[in-house]
Amino acid sequence: MSAPNIRRAVQLLPTGATTGIGSLPHTQLELGLQAALALDIPFLPQLPVGRPSEFMIPQALEGLPGLRWDDEGMCTVDQEAWAAGSEGFRARLEAALSSGALEAFEPSLEGCRAWRPFLWEVENRKLAFAKAQLAGPFTVRSVARTSDGRAALDVPGLDEAMFRLLLARSLAMVKALRRAGTTPLFFLDEPGLFAFERSNPRHLLAMQELRLLVVALQREGAMVGVHCCGNTNWASLLDAGLDLLSLDVRLSLDAVLDESEALARFLDSGAALSLGIIPTDLASTYEVGELVDAVEVSLKAALPPGHAFSRVGAQVLLTPACGLAMRTVVDAERVLEQLKVAQRRLREALGAEPVSQRPPFAS
Repeated sequence: MSAPNIRRAVQLLPTGATTGIGSLPHTQLELGLQAALALDIPFLPQLPVGRPSEFMIPQALEGLPGLRWDDEGMCTVDQEAWAAGSEGFRARLEAALSSGALEAFEPSLEGCRAWRPFLWEVENRKLAFAKAQLAGPFTVRSVARTSDGRAALDVPGLDEAMFRLLLARSLAMVKALRRAGTTPLFFLDEPGLFAFERSNPRHLLAMQELRLLVVALQREGAMVGVHCCGNTNWASLLDAGLDLLSLDVRLSLDAVLDESEALARFLDSGAALSLGIIPTDLASTYEVGELVDAVEVSLKAALPPGHAFSRVGAQVLLTPACGLAMRTVVDAERVLEQLKVAQRRLREALGAEPVSQRPPFAS
């Protein structure tokens, strides 16, 4: 399915469709799956509490020779182990990418224990859409360090191998979701883009690589998004060929709206915004209705000419501002319930029909 056709699928989603960013605090798989499946677009839950291998960086780089991680998911690559295993690893990686036989690069039970159960639920529930996510290439290579302290992004060879591994893993996940009978929404989690600098040639190359990854996933039939919960060079990201851009509303919506020309190109392409509308910082105080009102005011005041709130607002996704793994289960459940309240308020603002009058959200 081509990118324009994939983007038209956004119009089939319920107004202000809800989904999650990725991580949840549950330690019981069944309860985490239940929470993730309860939203309009069920999402693959990452459950790293007590299992640091499920934090975003080790999960993304699983299988890389020399990879080590600590209890908080911070990764280093032992250079001697990498040197000893890199040749064979690269050969396996390139053979899989060339043949398209990528099943070996799907998440393992250690890397994501919800992966296989989630695929089963997607297939048996006959879900029309399902969301999965993986740490993106800029963040992974900026955060992961070699044993002598260098960022992987600055280490030739290791840098390239990490990108190719992320390509293989994300393609493997999209292919598996397609086999399960769904249209995947696949998000690349890129909080590290807050450090992106257009003056840095290596950063510019990394942005081009991100665009290549987006195109590759779209060619496999995925609707592709990037989640960035910090501010970045939004114009560069809006021009990256995405189908969905996920952001923290209170931190970044006004900054995105300020990039009027790039945002107009983004919306003209049929792409949509994914709004992290419920704060996940427990120090925040807020009222859900006021959050939705603020979004409505911002969009009406600052959308590019020719882009009405009624159309743009009807196609947004609604999510928490960020992942919820570092919160309690009670807090996470409260945030997800507030997400449904925000959806109702947004639908009221748009004058949308009740959910029960819309086509069923399954194939």
